[in-house]
Amino acid sequence: MTTWQAEPLPLFQTPEWARLVGVFDLETTGVDVENDRIVSAHVGVLDVDGHVVDARDWLADPGIAIPAGAAAIHGITTERARAEGEPAPRVVAEVVEALTALFAAGIPVVAYNAPFDFSMLKNEAVRHGVTPIHAPSPVIDPLVVDKTFDRYRRGKRTLSVVAEHYAVPLESAHEACADAVAAGRLALALAERFGPWMPPTLDELHTRQIAWARAQAASLTEYFIKIGRLDATAPPVDGAWPIR
Repeated sequence: MTTWQAEPLPLFQTPEWARLVGVFDLETTGVDVENDRIVSAHVGVLDVDGHVVDARDWLADPGIAIPAGAAAIHGITTERARAEGEPAPRVVAEVVEALTALFAAGIPVVAYNAPFDFSMLKNEAVRHGVTPIHAPSPVIDPLVVDKTFDRYRRGKRTLSVVAEHYAVPLESAHEACADAVAAGRLALALAERFGPWMPPTLDELHTRQIAWARAQAASLTEYFIKIGRLDATAPPVDGAWPIR
């Protein structure tokens, strides 16, 4: 016998945390979180409707040349960064300060593929003598949440593809501001779509994402071994979240 379950009422579909979310994104010289550098950053706050209520952008002189490939993605050349960018230590300190203030206020910070941005920021902080954020919390990662609640959907899971799937506009992709705001609005869309099945509190949602990310990395490791992209004796895909 099938047990009938009532559909959740719209009034209760959106989690409490969705009323106000922080957003965070970095553009960098590359994808190596230990050795590459921050080029631009955005930290902001969105309300429940996805409107920007506070925001700040930074352009940094990373202190090294920006490879042509990276510049082609985010549009910031070495010449522009040196001419217009602030010193990297100042940018890193101010980004850390802005994020720390959001966490202290209990505002969740949305970051798409959070381990990249938070690990990059941590390593940059250590490099420039800034006290790093070792355990960012609470964090919401739309990549992890989407892969959990719509696990078997085919196709890529890049920010632009996932944003399009949930009808979230993304203009000027690969600019820190545009990507951060789109990720925040994507988190709100996910909350509206899957809110009744999400953990009710921020702390529980954060903790669940740690386990979800670990399971997703284990599944990806199995897949890579199956298709021959990864040797069975090689280290598995790192599933640490939200920072490595």
